[in-house]
Amino acid sequence: MAWSTRFLVAVAFLAAGVVFAPDFFGSTADSPAIAVSLAKLAHLLCFATSFGASLWVTFIGGIIMFKVLPRHHFGNLQSKMFPVFFTLISVCAMSSVAAFAYLHPWKSASSLERYQLGFLLSSLSFSLSNLLVFTPMTVEMMKKRHKVERELGIGEEVGWSKNMEVVKANPKLASMKNKFRMIHSLSSLANVLSFGSLAMHSWYLAGKIQL
Repeated sequence: MAWSTRFLVAVAFLAAGVVFAPDFFGSTADSPAIAVSLAKLAHLLCFATSFGASLWVTFIGGIIMFKVLPRHHFGNLQSKMFPVFFTLISVCAMSSVAAFAYLHPWKSASSLERYQLGFLLSSLSFSLSNLLVFTPMTVEMMKKRHKVERELGIGEEVGWSKNMEVVKANPKLASMKNKFRMIHSLSSLANVLSFGSLAMHSWYLAGKIQL
């Protein structure tokens, strides 16, 4: 099934759900139901998308790819995937922040709701830092490191590098490795903190659901 077909099918199901949603078209002077319902829907879908994508990429998909792909292939794949991933997370976070702020204006929001908006803003900040700062730096350093490694005939191993002696014997490569590790560690930390902020908000949403 083509991507466009999948997208149209998903939109069709969403439209059907909206049409048959109870009280969707009812409204009052104080609370326009359509705007409120759309804000809730946007917040829920964007939060679920960012939470699910973060969970998969951080704890499942990335680990599997690292264990089965040659290291250079894995790095090249990550360099293409991460900008898209962090763009998706950032856009979803922006939408969640906007929707939640609309549903809970700051002046009338409770302290708990203000904390939740803080968690969403925190997730957005960490995602943007990865998208705009850490990921470009990581990709640039990775490309330089790969070029040197190819000249030395290494980098095609799967998993952790088994050429530590070659790295230690080459000061330039050793310096690149240390810089890459530092930047990648900051990127990973920002990603985990972003996911942690979303996890904190998931606890709040769970308390609002009536099953």
